Amino acid sequence: MTRRVQLPGAAELFRSTSVPRAGFVADDRSEPVADGPVSSAGTGRRKHEAKITVYLSDEELLALEHARLALRAAHGIAVDRGRVVRAAIAAVLEDFTTHGADSQLVKGIAGDD
Repeated sequence: MTRRVQLPGAAELFRSTSVPRAGFVADDRSEPVADGPVSSAGTGRRKHEAKITVYLSDEELLALEHARLALRAAHGIAVDRGRVVRAAIAAVLEDFTTHGADSQLVKGIAGDD
């Protein structure tokens, strides 16, 4: 009797393990395209596949941290900064979808000029 380890075959090693992401559909370029608005609550606690880098001023980072601490102190909601940022992005995108040119996003960006 041999004591050789059974190794998986090529079919098991190279099988597709990706799962289509909910809320996204592929277009002709095979890139993910949103098929609807993002929930105003953000995505909450789950594994996120995409990542971006955002640079903040010291004042913006301090304000973000104050908001996170206020959520915990005043509302009993313990969240990390990423979740606060995702909720804020979802809210501003919903406002943009609803109000267009009158949205806070357009006003904020147009006010930067």
